[in-house]
Amino acid sequence: MSLQLGKKAPKFKLPASNGEIISLMDLRGRNVVIFFYPKDMTPTCTEQACDMRDAYHQFNDENTVVLGISPDPIKSHLKFIEKKELPYLLLSDEGNKVCEQYGVWQMKKLYGREYMGIVRSTFLIDASGNLVREWRKVKVKGHAIEVLNAVKELKK
Repeated sequence: MSLQLGKKAPKFKLPASNGEIISLMDLRGRNVVIFFYPKDMTPTCTEQACDMRDAYHQFNDENTVVLGISPDPIKSHLKFIEKKELPYLLLSDEGNKVCEQYGVWQMKKLYGREYMGIVRSTFLIDASGNLVREWRKVKVKGHAIEVLNAVKELKK
């Protein structure tokens, strides 16, 4: 399935840091921001997660759920949440199935070495379940506010 703006976002069900299985379908009626990140506790991922944390109440005020997704196991997510006081759920995609659906599991290069990994990306899904915005190869600085502004635009 290829992603298309204005079309239904790929459905998924993943284990969440609260012990539940979270389904995109269960979130209908609210906007959803999904940010895919490579690894808990790494410097850039921590900055990204904390920026989303700092804007969390503003997202919540805009009827928007924030979800972070990485291949890390729930145990790792729980440590990350506790250490950084993250108020939103982190979902575990250990098999990279959802990462592949959203096209963020890709070949990457670091120091001349090639490997498969997550390309930092964010998706905005409206209350009807349609994909309305996507940000790929995200640069973290200012990104959470940019996403929040896009959420606010949905009301116009």
